[in-house]
Amino acid sequence: MSEDFEAPKDDLENEIPEGNEGHSDYKPADTKDVKAKYQLSGMYQNWFLDYASYVILERAVPHINDGLKPVQRRILHSMRRLEDGRYNKVANIVGHTMQFHPHGDASIGDALVQLGQKDLLVDCQGNWGNILTGDGAAAPRYIEARLSKFALDVVFNPKTTEWKLSYDGRNKEPVTLPVKFPLLLAQGVEGIAVGLSSKILPHNFNELCDASIHYLHEEEFKLYPDFQTGGSIDVSKYNDGERGGAVRIRAKIEKIDNKTLAIKEIPYGKTVASVCDSIVKASEKGKIKIKKVEDLTSGNVEILVHLAPGVSSDKTIDALYAFTDCEVSISPNCCVIDDQKPHFLTVSNILRKSVDNTLSLLRQELEIRKDEILESLHFASLEKIFIEERIYKDKEFEQAKNMDAACEHIDERLTPYYPQFVREVTKEDILKLMEIKMGRILKFNSDKAEELIARMKADIEEIDHHLANIVEYTVDWYLMLKNKYGKNFPRRTELRNFDTIEASKVVEANEKLYINREEGFIGTGLKKDEFLSNCSSLDDVIIFFRDGRYLVTPVSDKKFVGKNILYANVFKKNDKRTIYNVVYRDGKEGTHYIKRFAVTSIIRDREYDVTQGTPDSRIMYFTANPNGEAEVIKVTLKPNPRVRRIIFEEDFSAIGIKGRQARGNILTKLPVHKIALK
Repeated sequence: MSEDFEAPKDDLENEIPEGNEGHSDYKPADTKDVKAKYQLSGMYQNWFLDYASYVILERAVPHINDGLKPVQRRILHSMRRLEDGRYNKVANIVGHTMQFHPHGDASIGDALVQLGQKDLLVDCQGNWGNILTGDGAAAPRYIEARLSKFALDVVFNPKTTEWKLSYDGRNKEPVTLPVKFPLLLAQGVEGIAVGLSSKILPHNFNELCDASIHYLHEEEFKLYPDFQTGGSIDVSKYNDGERGGAVRIRAKIEKIDNKTLAIKEIPYGKTVASVCDSIVKASEKGKIKIKKVEDLTSGNVEILVHLAPGVSSDKTIDALYAFTDCEVSISPNCCVIDDQKPHFLTVSNILRKSVDNTLSLLRQELEIRKDEILESLHFASLEKIFIEERIYKDKEFEQAKNMDAACEHIDERLTPYYPQFVREVTKEDILKLMEIKMGRILKFNSDKAEELIARMKADIEEIDHHLANIVEYTVDWYLMLKNKYGKNFPRRTELRNFDTIEASKVVEANEKLYINREEGFIGTGLKKDEFLSNCSSLDDVIIFFRDGRYLVTPVSDKKFVGKNILYANVFKKNDKRTIYNVVYRDGKEGTHYIKRFAVTSIIRDREYDVTQGTPDSRIMYFTANPNGEAEVIKVTLKPNPRVRRIIFEEDFSAIGIKGRQARGNILTKLPVHKIALK
């Protein structure tokens, strides 16, 4: 920060006068005043919090009651208002929704297309794009939509909807829609707000119905994701969809023959184009060996991968999972709005709250229906008595001076029948009786009236039975949904446990490793120097030096490791078959030790020592044996008149294989001239 923006601490603390914090009508002092500039932090503190709250509550995160974001709710509400059984142009739906949504047509159109592609709430007609290929939908003026039968059954009921004014106060819109199904878990959702995000994976329709029934019966249940794109999924770390869990999703790869692989299903969130691009990039980097990738996708996914000659198809399948978008990992994050606050829940908790909400809505609908029938029954009873007793022909009624007198006479005549009525007779009821037309009176049939009253009483008894057994009534609701719509939603994603693929084991060894012993460099770019072996970009190299040091380092283009290199080769982690046979001298003129050991796992780029670490120690003999071979060596001592035998042999097979840090066995304490293989 420059000196012009440094201010005393006291000034910063008193940047906005007390009582004016967060008020939109508060205006800072003259902007040329240095103090006024510091009021920006106060604006940031209050206005940014308001902005963040708006994005979280009104844009990006779904509500737990109906599982919808505000834009989705407004779209469905608009489509319900336009609903007449026929398709509407998407452009018309978008325009109608703009009465309720404070943002532009593009955001509404995109949200509607996403709803339509989920194939649950919207019945689509025309080119709505393709989730497999990633192709976009046609322009809104060319495509049409209407609400699906499922949406009409499950999502709407104006009698149980809580309403609020739209952003401009001209219209009413729902606070939340009365959805009687765990829609949030069926569709899934992804949204990025300010400071938090939500990512709820879609689940299977039938499994949601079954889980809801299990919960109502107080039984255990488990839910796992299911995707329109198919594939297979490992849910061992799903953690009930809670924040911190993860799932791995794989494409479905079939072997047509030894030279051709076919990808039939792709992971969720990927497209055919992205999968093909990832395969081509992996091939260019040399991680897999293929001749070409062929995209034959039309209605269903079909990507053909043609292999290079001599390449293992099984190894290539593993490599596709390891290095391409044929396998992806997704971390769910169940964030929802509940009671005007964001909450992080589990999938099971969301389902329980949804089922509780559905039960409550069904009870409300039954109670509203009962009240309506009771009201109809009340008036039917009044009407029957009014007509059968010919109250309308009474002289007092016909000669009544005014309306009040007529109402008093009717009320007096109805008084003996009050015990038969559902509720008290009001003046509004009497006025309604007086509005009955003569044609209806002439056509009145007492038997039909009795039949209608009996039918309404039977309906009320049935509703009372449902209210008394509301749990089983809710269970029947989910069974109805499953039987009516479940056949359209078979499980597409196979549940499996994946084996962990080690990338270093399936990557193609398409690089060549070289070494420059004189200058101490090693790498794949030293093409004029000594060739060591084939390798891959993911391999490590183990290097032994003459002074007993050794280390493991990643393969690179050119890397300085040090001079006096004794041995270098590609290192295989956890390799117990490769055995190193070593004779080393401890110190400048110390004892010679013999040892056999394996190097299975060490930290990269950290130096270790074959010897005991004594200065001037030196490796006198070294071999690396990939199959654990043990050779016989010939040891020649320096001439010494006191030593009778200056040449002797030692068999490594007699030496036990121990840990790499073991000191080893004593070979000789005498000075050694040379050691050679017999």
